[in-house]
Amino acid sequence: MPRITAGELSLNYVEHGSGDHVVLAVHGNLGCADWLDLAMPLLPANIRVIAAEWRGCGDSDKPEPTADYSNYTMAVHASDHLALLDALGIKKCHLYGHSTGGIIASHMLAMAPQRFGKVLMLDPVSPLGLQLAPGQVGVLTAMKTDSDICFAGLASAAPTLFRPETLVAGQTPQFAEATSTAQRELFARIIEKTRLLSDGVWFGTPHNLGMEWDSGALAERMGEMTQEHLVLFGKMDYWIPREHMDIMVQKLPNARLEVFPYVGHSMNLEQPLLFARVFGDFFRS
Repeated sequence: MPRITAGELSLNYVEHGSGDHVVLAVHGNLGCADWLDLAMPLLPANIRVIAAEWRGCGDSDKPEPTADYSNYTMAVHASDHLALLDALGIKKCHLYGHSTGGIIASHMLAMAPQRFGKVLMLDPVSPLGLQLAPGQVGVLTAMKTDSDICFAGLASAAPTLFRPETLVAGQTPQFAEATSTAQRELFARIIEKTRLLSDGVWFGTPHNLGMEWDSGALAERMGEMTQEHLVLFGKMDYWIPREHMDIMVQKLPNARLEVFPYVGHSMNLEQPLLFARVFGDFFRS
């Protein structure tokens, strides 16, 4: 994947498609560009999709986190992505954000609203922020040092790939029979990529999402985000509260919600063909 200097650091990114119709894709926490690997080849060739990796993730630069993680805030990630667009010479584009990539995209809308058209969000952390339960924070902390817990934690982000009876405490998640070889291989690669993450991502992200929740500053600006939003939500999502999606589409001036009953947190990995269809239909129209 190519790297480009964006502001004060170098970011890794991957592209698919070509033309003037551009979508910037922002991945989620503990993520990398690989999360789109199964869906990317299925996306329309006449839409140029740019999937960048956050600072601290994948093969992007990994600045040492400050004690308060202030160099890994959602606003900092948003500024990095704006700098990436500048470096690529892209003045205006559409946005796609998955999970924590959603709130990063919302910060970008608040910072530079004139630069963005449509916005597609997949199981996003909303502009409200996210106050993780103590158990969820504990899982994230344990995932860094224990590969089995990391496997189980990420399995909860793509639950339909696994046999449901194995997605319980004390069990090792087992792939469902219907899970394809490509999905299994990509999931293994994603697990390996978590080893590259900066502590600014491992620990800074939950800290800063909690700060967003406590502040409420971005949530107060939802009325200013007039771009057309399509919010996708998997009914089997264990990480994002459904009520946050309802508040989001109520507060945004031009937003609608689509709920998918047999999908978890990551349609892009769980059902890449469905994801590619929704993505293409939304950005082509």
